[in-house]
Amino acid sequence: MSPKRTVLSVGQCVPDHAALSQFFEKHFDVRIITAALPAETLEILRTCAVDLVLINRKLDADYSEGMEILRSIKADPPLASTPTMIVSNFEEAQRAAVAAGAVYGIGKAELTSPAARDRVAAVLA
Repeated sequence: MSPKRTVLSVGQCVPDHAALSQFFEKHFDVRIITAALPAETLEILRTCAVDLVLINRKLDADYSEGMEILRSIKADPPLASTPTMIVSNFEEAQRAAVAAGAVYGIGKAELTSPAARDRVAAVLA
C-alpha cells in the first residue's frame, strides 16, 4: 500500500474547507492539512512533504490575494516544483494562476464534476 498523499489547503473558509474535504475523501486517499496565511503556508511547505497545494483565490482570514502565495511558492527554488492549484470558479483566475506556474485548478462549484476529479488525479497519480 502506498503512503497517503498530503494536500495543503490554504485560505479556505469553514464551509469551503468542508466541501473540499468531502471531495477529497470521496475520490482520493489523502491527508488534508490547512494553513490560513502566507507565512504559515511557507513554513509548512518547508517542513512537510506536500503533494498538492490548494490556494483559495481570496484568503478567508484577511481576504488577501491567493496569487501572492502562489508567486512566493514558485519563486522559492526548493518549493517551486510543488504542484499548486488556485481554488476559483473564475476562468480568468485560473488562467492567471497557470501563467504564474500553477496547474489548472478547481472551482468550488465544480466539485461534483469528473473534470475536477481528473485534474486533481493527474497531480496525485
